[in-house]
Amino acid sequence: MGARLSLSNHKASSSDLSEVSQNDACKRQRTSSSFWDEDPRLIPNLPDEISIQILARLPRVNHFNAKLVSRSWKTALTSKELYELRKELGSTEEWLYILTKIDNHKLVWYALDPISQIWQRLPLMPNVAAEDGTRRGLSGLWLWNMVGSGIIGDAIRGLIGRKDALDQIPFCGCAIGSVNGSLYVIGGFCRASAMKRVWRYDPIVNSWSEASSMSIGRAYCKTSVLNNKLYVVGGVTRGRGGLTPLQSAEVFDPCSNIWSEVPSMPFSKAQVLPTAFLADLLKPIATGMTSYRGKLYVPQSLYCWPFFVDVGGEVYDPETNLWADMPTGMGDGWPAKQAGTKLSVIVDGELYALDPSSSLDSARIKVYDHQDDSWKIIEGDVPIHDLIDSESPYLLAGFLGKLHVITKGANHNISVMQADRQNRFDSAPSTSSVTLGESLQELSETVSGSSENIWRVVATRNAGSAELVSCQILNI
Repeated sequence: MGARLSLSNHKASSSDLSEVSQNDACKRQRTSSSFWDEDPRLIPNLPDEISIQILARLPRVNHFNAKLVSRSWKTALTSKELYELRKELGSTEEWLYILTKIDNHKLVWYALDPISQIWQRLPLMPNVAAEDGTRRGLSGLWLWNMVGSGIIGDAIRGLIGRKDALDQIPFCGCAIGSVNGSLYVIGGFCRASAMKRVWRYDPIVNSWSEASSMSIGRAYCKTSVLNNKLYVVGGVTRGRGGLTPLQSAEVFDPCSNIWSEVPSMPFSKAQVLPTAFLADLLKPIATGMTSYRGKLYVPQSLYCWPFFVDVGGEVYDPETNLWADMPTGMGDGWPAKQAGTKLSVIVDGELYALDPSSSLDSARIKVYDHQDDSWKIIEGDVPIHDLIDSESPYLLAGFLGKLHVITKGANHNISVMQADRQNRFDSAPSTSSVTLGESLQELSETVSGSSENIWRVVATRNAGSAELVSCQILNI
């Protein structure tokens, strides 16, 4: 599909060919490039309608080199139309995006194509500007240390209600989300200010830009996607007396680029504390959020550093625009990670969580049975290296229809482990008279009695001293 150079009449020896001057090589390159740029069609002798169909089927990992073919190819491969066509053709690809933090608190994103197992590094995020009304830039500082996996990270532990410590807060506490094929970095603390700002990464053009700001500055909030909209709940902000938890929520529509208010979480369990002293001492916070069965489930805790008391959670129904109490079994059994944070992931419509309490070098996967309102262990031990100083020794992700655990081992490698559980489910009874709870219980007993390792590493990358922070899946 490029310019063809004929050597049929060339009488020079092979040694002469090897001595072609650099100017001649550059001339041929310019000739080839000029040929492609001047040709009105994407692929010579083919209608553009067929050519765009071919480009839409090209794996994303090859897009970087393909953009170098010609300006018209670069334009086509960075167009929204091509990615809409990929959806219609069913040629979209799920990539895993992992956020890491290195020693100097610099945040670095990596993208993994799970098919080719090729990693790519994303461009750095934009500079941070203080949200003090003047939006003055912070010279030489990137958006570093903006994410913490703990509910209230090291930077603000114990600072709720303390005004004198606000100025010591570094960059921290932004939330991560993904919707409509883009990554979003939301809010966070910049010095003493809780920011409203939102940054968006577009993988089509491989660049960051600023999206519409939230209605209120917040840090350490929780995010989830429902009906192709990005929801944000809770977090903390700066009040007159220091840092105060938020009950408010809002939703972002990526199509209109507009934030809208959502009814605040009632925190009903926090309203029934027996004394005013406890009510003032224990602050209600959201410790996670997941989209499950058409609703948003938000586990909650009462917080007074260093103590976290689980109090169940609440459920938001977008159809009624109302909050209700979370089922008791779901809230009580939801495994906690660190500092009260509760991670979860949806795979094939089922809600999974990882319980790290088994031992120092392993953990167990739990699945929620909505019929019995209980959590059940269904997988074998997950090999996880115990990193005492790490904020996020592991992450959860669901892509390619399977459950994945991302962890960092003692050899400093980030490992992406995939659960090969298809045969496990096939071995469970499938008759209609057997309930989901009974099937999961039998599956749990089968896995527990087997020594076979159902986890396999599908990709690795040396991370050095970097720590895991967060991960997202984009399907484009």
